[in-house]
Amino acid sequence: MMMQVDVVVIGAGAAGLMCAAQAGYRGRSVLLLDNAKKPGRKILISGGGRCNFTNHQAGPHAFLSGNPHFCKSALARYTQQDFIDLVDRHGVNYHEKTLGQLFCDESAKEIVEALLTECEWAGVTQQYQTEVLAVSKGDDGFLLDTSKGEIRCHSLVVATGGLSMPKLGATPYGFKLAEQFGLQVLPTRAGLVPFTLHQAEKDAFADLAGVSLPVVVTAEDGTSFKEAMLFTHRGLSGPAILQISSFWLPGQKIHINLLPDLDIPAAIKGWAEAHPAQELKTVLGRELPKRFVDKLVELGQLVNKPMRQYNERELAAIANLLRDWPILPNGTEGYRTAEVTLGGVDTNELSSKTMEARKVTGLYFIGEVVDVTGWLGGYNFQWAWSSGWVAGQYC
Repeated sequence: MMMQVDVVVIGAGAAGLMCAAQAGYRGRSVLLLDNAKKPGRKILISGGGRCNFTNHQAGPHAFLSGNPHFCKSALARYTQQDFIDLVDRHGVNYHEKTLGQLFCDESAKEIVEALLTECEWAGVTQQYQTEVLAVSKGDDGFLLDTSKGEIRCHSLVVATGGLSMPKLGATPYGFKLAEQFGLQVLPTRAGLVPFTLHQAEKDAFADLAGVSLPVVVTAEDGTSFKEAMLFTHRGLSGPAILQISSFWLPGQKIHINLLPDLDIPAAIKGWAEAHPAQELKTVLGRELPKRFVDKLVELGQLVNKPMRQYNERELAAIANLLRDWPILPNGTEGYRTAEVTLGGVDTNELSSKTMEARKVTGLYFIGEVVDVTGWLGGYNFQWAWSSGWVAGQYC
């Protein structure tokens, strides 16, 4: 028997759950579909299982998009405080970490449970392990052919996510559906993702795996982030690297300030005057991980000798290296470990007020499938909540 509802939401992730509940509260009959066994898979593993669910500093400045103005409307109409209020209503305890990041005290499951409770209160029907085989549009809405039968709906919301973390079931389905209806989809690539290094650098730094240090990393477009960098067996990771990866393009270098809290030339001059008999690696070992300093000496990037033996030109060269240590990544670890997908459904195809496709009445796109990508630190969840809430007011 064919099912008839007002709204079908494809994708039971962060954006889909929010949208389904909001549409339900408006009195719409809503069916939430997903090909997985359970909802909210990405929510559950995020933030080390504690879900960095938003950020106090969330705002348009923290998002990448072909149209940087597109996200402003949704973020202004459903803010981080609005989601914090929802979390508070459901009794979820949370704490703030660095840079405005909010995490659950206990478990990311609490966020999923809160959203599922909202869906329950709003009368949303949920259906899992359901594959959408085909979608067509008629005068009165959409017809979905699924692995569990046909469904008719007036409004169709695509909340299928991007390509990141395919082990959680990520697919390009949302992009293909957009293209089917004539919408432009911008090229996609992995974002918030570790870098891999060329073989020589990979071999050279492999034994530093696990070493972390605070840095400022700058991309060739001038974008900078000050956070921790982590050496891995394959290359570089840590928050600073994940952040800058979204602004990096193949073939470009990144530039790393290894002592971001110091006036490096003045510091080196001071060390030379205060500890003239000490070797450079001894002096630097008080400021940087000793294994890393030893590695720079081993690779010949630093020449180690007593501080009094350096002339001014040599001290300036040391300062330049520490202030701007260049790395040419080989690539990234790709969608396998990426937290987000850059690119996606072109925002010029959508209304920023409603998230509805301009060309196709009743078709909406929300969350990661859209060309809006946030920084690391809860921003992408806020985009999911905001875009889902907005679409839920209209679908």
